[in-house]
Amino acid sequence: MSNQWLTMSMGDLGRGIGAGDIDPVALTETFLDAIKAHKFQDRIYARLTESRALTEAAAASKRAASGHRLGLLDGVPISWKDLFDTAGVATEAGSALLKDRVPDRDAEVLHNATAQGLVCLGKTHMSELAFSGLGLNPVTATSPCVNDYDAVSGGSSSGAATSVAFGLAAGAVGSDTGGSVRIPAAWNDLVGLKTTSGRVSSKGVVPLAARFDTVGPLCRTVEDAALMLAVLEGGAAADLRGASLKGTRLLVLENGLEGARSEPKAGFESAIGRLMDGGAVIRRAHSAIVDEALAMSGVLFTTEAYATWQDEIEARPDLMFVEILERFRAGGQFRGADYVRAWQRLDQIRDEYHAAIAGYDAVVLPTSPIMPPIVSRLMDDHDYYVEENLWALRNTRIGNLMGSCGLNLPTGLPSTGIMLMGAPMAEERLLRLGAAAEAVLA
Repeated sequence: MSNQWLTMSMGDLGRGIGAGDIDPVALTETFLDAIKAHKFQDRIYARLTESRALTEAAAASKRAASGHRLGLLDGVPISWKDLFDTAGVATEAGSALLKDRVPDRDAEVLHNATAQGLVCLGKTHMSELAFSGLGLNPVTATSPCVNDYDAVSGGSSSGAATSVAFGLAAGAVGSDTGGSVRIPAAWNDLVGLKTTSGRVSSKGVVPLAARFDTVGPLCRTVEDAALMLAVLEGGAAADLRGASLKGTRLLVLENGLEGARSEPKAGFESAIGRLMDGGAVIRRAHSAIVDEALAMSGVLFTTEAYATWQDEIEARPDLMFVEILERFRAGGQFRGADYVRAWQRLDQIRDEYHAAIAGYDAVVLPTSPIMPPIVSRLMDDHDYYVEENLWALRNTRIGNLMGSCGLNLPTGLPSTGIMLMGAPMAEERLLRLGAAAEAVLA
C-alpha cells in the first residue's frame, strides 16, 4: 500500500490519515526512502530536511491518534522551492552567489504550513535566482522533465514540479514571476496555481521582481491547489462542491495561439472541445493591448530584477550561468523614466483589459506555446536558449502583466497544459471553475 501513497493526491492522503489508514511517520518515511533511492534525487532536491520531516511527522501522528488534527493536510509531506527561507537550513535560490546562505527563520508561508501540520521534506532545485522559464541550471542542477529525461522540466520551479511528478513529494510550493509555477506544471502534467500578486505573503522569500513575484502550489489536483492556498495564507479552502461548466463563458485569447507549436496547440484545442462538451460557451478574440503589454516585458521585468540583484551580481559575475547573467544585465539598459512610464501604461492597460473581459468567467490559452526543449541544445546554442526561454514565458507572462490569477490544468497530451486566468484576487472562483474543468478534462 505504501507505494501507492507516492502517487495519491494530498487530499486523499489527508483523508487516509484522518481515517487511521495512513500513519504520518510511515508516510514521510516512504517519501524519504523514495527520494534517496531515486536516480534523479540530486537533480530534483537541493537538500533534504530529514530530521525536521520526521519530527513533524511524529507530532502529526500523535495528533491523529488523539483526534486533534490541525486540518485535512496535517501530516502530509511536501517540498519547497529553494527560495523559501528555512531556519537553520541553507536557502540558496539556485545560485552560487547565495551559497551557504542560512536564514534564521522560516518564510511566513512555510511557518503557516508548519502550523497546519504539513511536513517539510526538503528544498528543490530551481532556475538561478528564478530568472528563467526553462529550468536549465548548470550551476546547481537541472531537473529532468517527467515525460522526456533529456529535456528541461520548466522553470523556475523545476524541482518543485518534478518532486511531485516523479512521486517524491505529495505537493510542492513554488513561485511565479512570469510563469514559474505554471510552465513546469504544464510540462510535467500537474496542476499549478499562480496567485494574485500580494495575496500570499512573500516575507522570507528570495525576491526576483517583487511587483510580479507570487507564491503558489504545484500538485496533482485542483482540490489540492485549493487546500494548499488555504494553508499558505492561513485561511479557509475554496468550496469546490457542485462546480459545473454549464453556462460558463470562456474567452480564448488568440494572442496565445499565435506561433504555438503543433503539440501545445493540439492539446489546447482538444481541451477546448471537451470544455464545450461539458457546457462551456467559448468565444475567441485577439487583444491589441495585451500585445502592447507584452512588448513592455523587457523594461518591466528585467529592470526590477537587475535593480534587486545588481550589487551581488557585479561583485561576482563569474559565478553565474552566462545566459542568466546576460538576462539580468539587460535590465541595466533602461532609464528610470522608461520604467516609470511602462508601469503607468501597464496600470492603464490592466484597467482596460479587465473591463473588456468582465463578462467572461475566465480567459483561456495554452499554458506554454512550446514543448520542453532538450538540455544539450540549450547548452550549446545561445540563440536557441534565448528564443526558447522567451517563447516558454510568452503566454504565462500575460497573466503576470495583467495582474490575474492563473491555473494550469493538464490537457491529457503529455507536457501540454491549458491555462485559465481569472480576475485579481478571485482565486476561489477560478478554483471552482478549475474543478469543473478538471472533471471533464480527466
